[in-house]
Amino acid sequence: MTADEFRALALDLPGAVERAHMGHPDFRANGRIFATLHADDEWGMVKVQPAEQQALIAAHPAVFVPATGAWGRQGCTNVRLKTAKAATIRAALMLAWDFVNSQKPPRAKAGRRSSGS
Repeated sequence: MTADEFRALALDLPGAVERAHMGHPDFRANGRIFATLHADDEWGMVKVQPAEQQALIAAHPAVFVPATGAWGRQGCTNVRLKTAKAATIRAALMLAWDFVNSQKPPRAKAGRRSSGS
């Protein structure tokens, strides 16, 4: 799998959009990030529930690795693109997409107000 193939699979999900976060592409639905591509184009990430993360890693240890620290404990799962098959990544992206769509949209950030003088 290439970074472009990962991108196409992510953007094929209903309502998915590409943005950027911390210098690399991310994919959002319902206003929340469900996947990213690392800057090196060798790794991606899917944000799934921790139990789903464990199942993905157990079934495909050459593809999925938990992210480090708290991110990993919360379900962020790195994807080794060169060892990934499209069907496996499509399924993981769908889990991530379902997860963020089950959550409330993020609150809108308060904008600056003019003083009106």
